[in-house]
Amino acid sequence: MVTLSVIHQARQKDVCSQRVIFDVYGKVAHRIARRYLSDKAKVDDAVANAMFKVLVNMSTCQFEAVAAFEGWVKRIVVNECLAILKKEKPFESFDQADIETVYIDETIIEDLTAEKILEVIYSLPPGYRAVFNLYEIEGYSHAEIAEMLGISTGTSKSQLSKAKALLQKKIIELDPSYGKRRFVL
Repeated sequence: MVTLSVIHQARQKDVCSQRVIFDVYGKVAHRIARRYLSDKAKVDDAVANAMFKVLVNMSTCQFEAVAAFEGWVKRIVVNECLAILKKEKPFESFDQADIETVYIDETIIEDLTAEKILEVIYSLPPGYRAVFNLYEIEGYSHAEIAEMLGISTGTSKSQLSKAKALLQKKIIELDPSYGKRRFVL
């Protein structure tokens, strides 16, 4: 467990405390990076870079609470993931006609596990996944996302809309009887 005293000791370059920080937040960082990046090597790179920055830069920051430290770590991880995504230019345009709107049978939702939901999110194109995570999970506004990713606010909104439509389609397709009873609006 990480306490303020562990954080303080790690800030003072105590190797044992830094190891605790790395062990605990390295796992958190990996889960966050996995939401943004699909390639394992890139996830590992983002986590390594983020944890290096955390350990190197934590001595320059003051933390009043563990939650503030955790928020800081998460922000560094997200920024590392976004830096990788920006290099790939993931904000491709998909034709809206490729994404159809369909009705969702409630039983499909009831059968979904957290792992399956994450798997479906992982399958989104990188740009869609990044905007979806930033908006729906991290709680950023479209203006903040646009600034972070170097895109327009309209692109952010469009990417989110398309991500949701594609998620809906992918979730429906998990139902084995989907092809027999699909309804197109």
